[in-house]
Amino acid sequence: MQRLRRLSGRRAARLEEGRFVIDGPTLLAEALDAGVIVEEVFTSGGHDEVVRTAEAGGATVREVSEEVLARAVDTVTPNGVAAVAPRLEVSLDEAIDRAAHGPLALVLVDIADPGNAGTLVRAAEAAGASAVLFCGSSVDPSGGKCVRASAGALFHVTHALGGDVGPVLERLGDRGVRRTAAVVHGGAPYDTVDLSGPVAFVLGSEAHGLAAPVLEAIDQELTIPMAGRSESLNVAMAGSILCFEALRQQRAGR
Repeated sequence: MQRLRRLSGRRAARLEEGRFVIDGPTLLAEALDAGVIVEEVFTSGGHDEVVRTAEAGGATVREVSEEVLARAVDTVTPNGVAAVAPRLEVSLDEAIDRAAHGPLALVLVDIADPGNAGTLVRAAEAAGASAVLFCGSSVDPSGGKCVRASAGALFHVTHALGGDVGPVLERLGDRGVRRTAAVVHGGAPYDTVDLSGPVAFVLGSEAHGLAAPVLEAIDQELTIPMAGRSESLNVAMAGSILCFEALRQQRAGR
């Protein structure tokens, strides 16, 4: 249980071991359906079907009390089952290669909120993205809150962690990927721009947006026009809108 607690709570431990925690029967079932290798399952009872499926796939099952499991995971309301699996991210080289083959990719720059990051992964996967790149000081995609916010999408979309955004954008440009950045004001209306791909949406931190050197490295700035009083949307909402505009254009061009 100490290992489960350490992996749940510490990014450094997840990176050191190359493992992460899948919390809850729904996410565990989604992971198994996606072919994720599950090594250990901790259960406080119930959820027999998904636990048996994991065990049949080679996972070691450990029965623990509900109280012990609750102390080991970072959820407010424990779900009765948690599992340990190898991390799923790929190398930057592979993620950039996938992005180059389109249709769309996300480049997350210093995204600090795991809920927003997970929601962006979910939107990217739903819109058919080929890769999500977590750059700079972005959150760990394998952290519990991010995995839960992705609703299992993290198990299905190629993603990479690490890398300075400048070299990443340069490499994407060299591979023919059009680099677009979401900005609050001054960009082209997002629905007037050809987003048929391969295109990368570069999204900045919730608090500070994108720094000037990053904006200098992109090909086009995009803005989401608004009719109401709100000055801006949060990064998860803005990124989701861009993902589905790209999907809309791709579908219209078929």
